Amino acid sequence: MGHALNKILKDIINRYKLLQNHKVSFVPGWDCHGLPIELKVLKSMDKETLGALTPIKLRQKAAKFAKATVDAQMKSFKRYGVWADWSNPYLTLSPEYEAAQLEVFGQMVMKGYIYRGRKPVHWSPSSRTALAEAELEYSENHVSRSIYAAFKITNPSKSGMLDEFLPNVSLVIWTTTPWTIPANAAVAVNPELAYAVAEVQSVLLSESTSGGKKKKVGSVLSSEKGKLFVIVASDLVTTLESKWGVKLVVQKSFPGSALEHCRYVHPVNGNECSVVLGGDYITTESGTGLVHTAPGHGQEDYITGLKYGLPIISPVDDEGNFTAEAGQFSGLSVLGAGNAAVVKYLDEQYSLILEEPYKHKYPYDWRSKEPTIFRATEQWFASVDGFRNAAMDAIRQVAWVPSQAENRIVAMTSGRSDWCISRQRTWGVPIPVFYHVDSQEPLITEETIEHIKAIVSKKGSDAWWYMTTEELLPDKYRDKASEYRKGTDTMDVWFDSGSSWAAVLAKRDGLKFPADIYLEGSDQHRGWFQSSLLTSIATTGKAPYSSVITHGFVLDEKGFKMSKSIGNVVDPVKLIDGGKNQREEPAYGADVLRLWVSSVDYTGDVLIGPQILRQMSDMYRKLRGTMRFLLSNLHDWKLDNSVPYSDLPKIDKYALFQLETVVASMKDSYENYQFFKVYQMLQRFAIVGLSNFYLDVAKDRLYVGGRVSFTRKSCQTVLTAHLLYLVRVIAPIMPHLAEDVWQNLPFQYTLQDGSVAKFVFDLKWPEKNEEWLSVPKDDIDFLGIILELRSEVNKILENARTGKLIGSSLDAKVYIHAESSDTALKLKELSSASNDADALHRLFITSQVEVLTTLNEETTSSVSYTGKFSDPRTGDIWIGVTRADGAKCERCWNYTRDVGSFHDHPTLCARCYGVIDLQPQPAAAAVS
Repeated sequence: MGHALNKILKDIINRYKLLQNHKVSFVPGWDCHGLPIELKVLKSMDKETLGALTPIKLRQKAAKFAKATVDAQMKSFKRYGVWADWSNPYLTLSPEYEAAQLEVFGQMVMKGYIYRGRKPVHWSPSSRTALAEAELEYSENHVSRSIYAAFKITNPSKSGMLDEFLPNVSLVIWTTTPWTIPANAAVAVNPELAYAVAEVQSVLLSESTSGGKKKKVGSVLSSEKGKLFVIVASDLVTTLESKWGVKLVVQKSFPGSALEHCRYVHPVNGNECSVVLGGDYITTESGTGLVHTAPGHGQEDYITGLKYGLPIISPVDDEGNFTAEAGQFSGLSVLGAGNAAVVKYLDEQYSLILEEPYKHKYPYDWRSKEPTIFRATEQWFASVDGFRNAAMDAIRQVAWVPSQAENRIVAMTSGRSDWCISRQRTWGVPIPVFYHVDSQEPLITEETIEHIKAIVSKKGSDAWWYMTTEELLPDKYRDKASEYRKGTDTMDVWFDSGSSWAAVLAKRDGLKFPADIYLEGSDQHRGWFQSSLLTSIATTGKAPYSSVITHGFVLDEKGFKMSKSIGNVVDPVKLIDGGKNQREEPAYGADVLRLWVSSVDYTGDVLIGPQILRQMSDMYRKLRGTMRFLLSNLHDWKLDNSVPYSDLPKIDKYALFQLETVVASMKDSYENYQFFKVYQMLQRFAIVGLSNFYLDVAKDRLYVGGRVSFTRKSCQTVLTAHLLYLVRVIAPIMPHLAEDVWQNLPFQYTLQDGSVAKFVFDLKWPEKNEEWLSVPKDDIDFLGIILELRSEVNKILENARTGKLIGSSLDAKVYIHAESSDTALKLKELSSASNDADALHRLFITSQVEVLTTLNEETTSSVSYTGKFSDPRTGDIWIGVTRADGAKCERCWNYTRDVGSFHDHPTLCARCYGVIDLQPQPAAAAVS
């Protein structure tokens, strides 16, 4: 459903812009490289096939799988009613796209933004590759083995402030990744925090407690001769007393800066390490205020390590197992047995103070759903610092919908580290680099990149795998080809998608840079929106988009995430075409799905389910009924028959005023991409307001008035305006219904250039009609009051119907008395309107309305059903309902005193007699 929401939102915008006379270009695209496809291909193979698999064979199978997926998705998107250049989509696996991507990469290399370095990156042991931030998802329920451990000080600071506590004083650290202890290179403190030396005076609790905690303070204490002293942040002393179950007595306090260069014994290898000064990432919110620092396994640790020249140790292989560099832990999984082995070793060395489970937010591989680690490896990076300020400036020039999305991408861009763009996988665009066989120095120049780009543009990126190094090197280097080897890394798929502006906008005729709109899910703030921004800023200095629109995720109607195991997944194709059991899974059609998209505030998460779909279907049927009513009552209409605006009855002018006003509001909502407001206005106006009032009172004029009567023609003039406006208003949302209406239009509609509009999207959005807005405000206000009064009259009519006084409303006569003389005068004018369409009894759909000058007891006592309408603008208005005077006309069902006055048609009223005498043919009966 996420794809449906996304593609339909784009299509609504595009179709609306077409009506606004814009030239619209929508090139659909697919990201075809990456680990998800590679893993699916690998899982589809048996062991024998895997054993014979070569990189080029894997790539061929991955390409075939990707293209099949594109075909299937394209078919679905077309079924949603999405207009696009389906014949020429962009695929990131196409040679021309890959070449454009290499061009972006080359420009960044030449500007000095691309470099190779060894630093910690998110690493997925399950996928055996580095990951970007956008390839992570965070579990809120991850449980780590957290530990407090003591590192014994051997050489205190030059000031001698710790001499008195030697040899029994230790630094205490807290970590949720015990497996990184073998890679420890320092302990970091915050120079601005206060620290304390505290004596551990007593053990208050046993070594084992409930809740899975293991307290080892007693063991640490018993290993020491004499007293035991620990160094922790002063603000955490009380907290740690409670957690460790001991009494901590502060002996001395000092700032963190005083601890710099103190030396301690590495708890695993016995080497001496230093205390260093870290940054404000060291707090007293948790832990001890001292941070175990392993530059090979953490970003802050790495930065601190660079400052002090610490070794970058990372004794972990691609699969997440300790290497021989980890000594006794070699071969063990750092997320499993290796982690446990380190904890056990610390316990045996009397370094472990406390171990406890710790539930926290933790990064997982978004594909394999397995936990990741930080691991230092040789990777290729884009130096975001080189253009971060330019990116921040560009963000402020972009229109973000919703507006708070700007804050999100600002936070992500301002705080992000350098972008790791290399991946240790086969299915992707190669990083075009050669390495010297002996020195391992990379060869990557403008000339080598351009040469490879030219090859890829003709042969595709497969050429990197099947061509030799000599063939891939430009002439200048071919005689030294034996000295180089090809790199095996591929580019991050976000670099693929982030180059789309260059591969599409900059390369295709008829397109312009930047794009008007990027529209995707809110998760793309750290994905496509950001990668596109970074590549574009780095190479052009501009954002690749003018506006960015984000939508939320699709949940079931109870607000739960959709899951096949739960059974709450809504399949958009099945929603459109129906399931095997059409009763349980009816075929709603594409327009109902599109109507749902328009109904939700997509800027947050949106809900869908059977009940919601039934509501959408009901709304669609009612709207279709409204359009059918308009068409059917214009079956004999010619535009030349239109009544001039100045001659229209007040009620018709009022209807056109309302139409022009609401369509203008709908335009504003379309312009602001607030389609749910369009939906709400459409519901209130076309279904509730129009159907329940104007179309209701129009039936008498349409069905009973003469076929060529003024009142019927004036009504048809108004109906035509509504039809021509509404068909365009609904077209972006429900194009199938709009086209269905247009193909059944009973008259030809000529465009300004003299051509006939054959299709609904030959039209343009209705131009503002100032004349329709020229109705005096007093008239608009009073007719609005009449509608409210009508609602109160209907309530009393319903009571009279329930009491068996009347059957239909035409059986009734309504009495009205207004306390306000001004209101009474206006009501009298309507009750005796020269134009029959404006008469009160036509607006109330009753046979008679009498406005009383005075209200006496004789009148009120003779009326059984009464009520009162109160409004500060009109004062109180008394309402009474009785049986209508006279006899019932068998043609129009109205009661009048002149029924029986015509000997040749004794059952007709004067109005109907005139119609029959003028056009002696059957007429449809009125519907009350």
